[in-house]
Amino acid sequence: MELTQLKEELKGLGVVHQLQHLAEKFKGKIVFSTSFGWEDQVVTHLIFSHHIPIKVFTLETGRLFPETYYVWNRTLEVYQQPIHAYYPQTEAVQQMVNAKGPNSFYESVENRKECCYIRKIEPLKRALANNEMWITGIRAEQSANRDDMENIEWDEGNRLIKFHPIFDWSLQEVRDYIKKNNIVYNTLHDKGFPSIGCAPCTRAVQPGEDFRAGRWWWEDLSKKECGLHAG
Repeated sequence: MELTQLKEELKGLGVVHQLQHLAEKFKGKIVFSTSFGWEDQVVTHLIFSHHIPIKVFTLETGRLFPETYYVWNRTLEVYQQPIHAYYPQTEAVQQMVNAKGPNSFYESVENRKECCYIRKIEPLKRALANNEMWITGIRAEQSANRDDMENIEWDEGNRLIKFHPIFDWSLQEVRDYIKKNNIVYNTLHDKGFPSIGCAPCTRAVQPGEDFRAGRWWWEDLSKKECGLHAG
């Protein structure tokens, strides 16, 4: 099985060499998705600073924080390499907003999932189309829902292989790496935002709260996924 073979090939390699190996193996068919959070900025730095030929893209939902746009722009300035933006389909957004208003996602889980699908899931499918490997910034300790994941896995929904290069890193290791390498990061992280998504759907978390308590806080914890990393 290809996954088993890939695990063997990556075993013992450092994260940079792992990414270089995968970029060569899946040449022209490998992408990395960033939302400009702590973890994604680390992976972006690894790719751009070592000139690894992996396409970097982001989902421009139209509802991002000003701080996120700042990080996006500064990242372009620092590395002088492109970050490809994928937008939702205009007609779909217009129909949803015209029918239900700009904040319909607060009214029901179904409405929120509809908004996530239009602004994130459908653009993601376009970004991943015709690719074979998807790199992410997921870490094992980020969510209980991800405890049983591995650093390399098959994504059945998108029909490609996913690799999480900093899967085993702790949050402190991420912070230390950012500080050591002077990597630009979203200052909302310093204000209690461990996970940063669309502005209307993200708030700071309180000490002791679950990592994802600040995302879609009006919903039950068990529903707190948008579907980007569904199994």
